[in-house]
Amino acid sequence: MCFDSRNWNEESYRDSILKARELQTRTVFRAIWAPSSNPNPDTIVVASSDGLISSYSVSSCISKHASGFISSRNHNMLTIKPDSVLRGHDGSVYDVKFYGDGEDTLLLSCGDDGRIRGWKWKDITLSDAPNYSIGNHVQPVIDLVNPQHKGPWGALSPIPENNALAIDVKQGSIYAAAGDSCAYCWDVETGKAKMIFSGHRDYLHCIVLRSSANQIITGSEDGTARIWDCRSARCVHVIAPEKDLKYEKFSSCISCIALDASENWLVCGCGSSLSLWNLPASECISKIPTSAPALDVIFYDNQILEVGAAPVLSRFDMKGNVLSQIHCAPQLSFSISLHHSGVCSSYPSSFCLWNLILFSFSFSSCKFIRISVAICS
Repeated sequence: MCFDSRNWNEESYRDSILKARELQTRTVFRAIWAPSSNPNPDTIVVASSDGLISSYSVSSCISKHASGFISSRNHNMLTIKPDSVLRGHDGSVYDVKFYGDGEDTLLLSCGDDGRIRGWKWKDITLSDAPNYSIGNHVQPVIDLVNPQHKGPWGALSPIPENNALAIDVKQGSIYAAAGDSCAYCWDVETGKAKMIFSGHRDYLHCIVLRSSANQIITGSEDGTARIWDCRSARCVHVIAPEKDLKYEKFSSCISCIALDASENWLVCGCGSSLSLWNLPASECISKIPTSAPALDVIFYDNQILEVGAAPVLSRFDMKGNVLSQIHCAPQLSFSISLHHSGVCSSYPSSFCLWNLILFSFSFSSCKFIRISVAICS
């Protein structure tokens, strides 16, 4: 068959090459469980570097495996379509959170474009749009944009990105860790910025709410975690896990932080170690070496779960002893999300589920995910 060069479209060809490369390098930055009245989780929402927010059904994954729907490329792999896909942001989506409960539940997201967007979760799950359709078939009900800073001669800075979110449903607030070294408090009802937390010397990686003390805690590239009073926006304490007392410098950034259920214990990921702090005493209790830089950490039943730049999910006790390590196929993981029925972790181009006989990795495109099944203790 001869090729008719008269129908050649150079621009279309270039776009197809760029899209193919984007899919090959797609990164999943966050994977979380969706709220459900069912005690067993069924839906996972993932945020990725192509600006998309996708949801997947665990039961569909399991049923596909039970029916023997095996990929011809690899006998251990399945091809699963997402239940829905949203065009969330222009640029990477770094975090997703759920706000509220019941029919008023909102799916919130933030990303590289400096926006915080929120959709009614009910509208997404009940949408008439075809499954795995990509677009704006559900419009956001919240659309917040970080402020720009004025420079010389009235010039405006670029809009700073949002790297992480924390929510306070009781106060109707959304907290965002931004790339301009500030944290912002937004009012959900008015869509206005209520407060700006300024004091870090570099951009923020992470943020958590300490509701019992009406505080937030932020972790920054400047090597410190700061505790802020939400009533005055003042910094009340600075935590420096790896401060060099001789040179007054910090050797590593704070890449991740987490609070336990009592909100008395804080764990910080800093370089290739975790530091455990007793907040009432303002004291570092233990330092826990990790096999690689930590990228996310959570507490679970007086234990610490950590993932990062190594192909393992590590479990430590409060003294820093290694309880177990679950080895994974991908070499890097960005986030971990906990449900009483299992643990979910996200990787470049993938997310994983443990204790649900489901272990997944590698997107083949923005519409499909390949899944392998394993039983992990």
